[in-house]
Amino acid sequence: MELTSVKQRFGIIGNAAALNHALSTAVQVAPTDITVLITGESGVGKEVFSKILHQLSRRKHGRFIAVNCGAIPEGTIDSELFGHEKGSFTGAFEARQGYFETVNGGTIFLDELAEMPLGTQARLLRVLESGEFIKVGSSKVQKTDVRVITATNVDLLEQIRKGRFREDLYYRLCTVAIQIPALRERPGDIPLLFRRFAVDFAERYSSQPVQLDAEAQEILAGYRWPGNIRQLKNVAEQMSVLAPCQLIQGDEVRRYLPAESAARSLPVALGLPVGSEDMSERDILYKVLFDMKKDINELKQVVARLMQSAAESGVEMPNRTAFDLSSEWARPETPVGSTETDVLQGSAEILSHPMQRRVVFEDQQAVEDIEENFSLEEVERRMIDKALRKHSGKRKYAAQELGISERTLYRKIKEYGMDEG
Repeated sequence: MELTSVKQRFGIIGNAAALNHALSTAVQVAPTDITVLITGESGVGKEVFSKILHQLSRRKHGRFIAVNCGAIPEGTIDSELFGHEKGSFTGAFEARQGYFETVNGGTIFLDELAEMPLGTQARLLRVLESGEFIKVGSSKVQKTDVRVITATNVDLLEQIRKGRFREDLYYRLCTVAIQIPALRERPGDIPLLFRRFAVDFAERYSSQPVQLDAEAQEILAGYRWPGNIRQLKNVAEQMSVLAPCQLIQGDEVRRYLPAESAARSLPVALGLPVGSEDMSERDILYKVLFDMKKDINELKQVVARLMQSAAESGVEMPNRTAFDLSSEWARPETPVGSTETDVLQGSAEILSHPMQRRVVFEDQQAVEDIEENFSLEEVERRMIDKALRKHSGKRKYAAQELGISERTLYRKIKEYGMDEG
């Protein structure tokens, strides 16, 4: 099947090479029952690709269901996916079929896969391996014939390293991976998408479609679009309703882009969530010092290797090396006639002590010593506590502030034994 006809059938707009490659891969694997992992940022259209995989497969006459794993509470996700028996838990007044039972012969799309609890991941792995599952509160093994398509907007390999995702499940799901490019990676498609959205909204609101001049198109193409296609569609709808004239110029476009667009176009520093307005100077310095500790540990290892190599060879090190630490780390006064090895030995002694830095805050003249065993978990706990206090204990808004899901925030609150109020 040609890509042009697929794009017309499923409403896909754009000619970027990365988009065409992802679409071509989807068309190739659709007729099979291969499990597919769709990756990409939020808002790039991962669910559209899951529908393509279903509609072009032999299961197209079967049921298709999309499940957002991040929106289902951890305590009920097993019941939602695999069903439960009457009386299996409090509130189970009658037996219930799960998605894997009701979609038998069809396709199930699991979005936000990284938010799935580890226990549920084990159940999912069994379904993929043998097609078997057990309802909550039952001992009877049931069979199902379901094609599983998954999607995520996070790095699953990183989640595996953190112990939050099963490695065996990852390799079982990632038989074929489809990477959907972010909107900023296909700037040439932005004017085409905007024109399509403008026409759709003009029909909905019985008005003339808005148009962009050359400067306006350039501004939209240069914007980072953190919300991707979803955000572009939202901006197009605003312009269709609020624009004073049909032709929109560059200055007018800027009014509809978020005020923080300039900040978002810069690299995100320190790994902190963008938009954390209540992020204090102390939190930022804690993060800087923690990263500095890792750098110093690596430097200590380099110094140790150099000293060991010099000792084994019995040869003095050259007066100048790539690791000239005397200016910053050596003793305040280096005796005349000292060799570079002596300097490095003195540097190693200094680096062997716990890292201490004096930090002075403008709002208080207190001086704090940050030790090498500084806890990153404590920083995380402080950030969660501040977000909860800012939003009066409302987990939904605190999670948005921190850039995590509500269920992950709830798990962290339980883990640290925090008071949500």
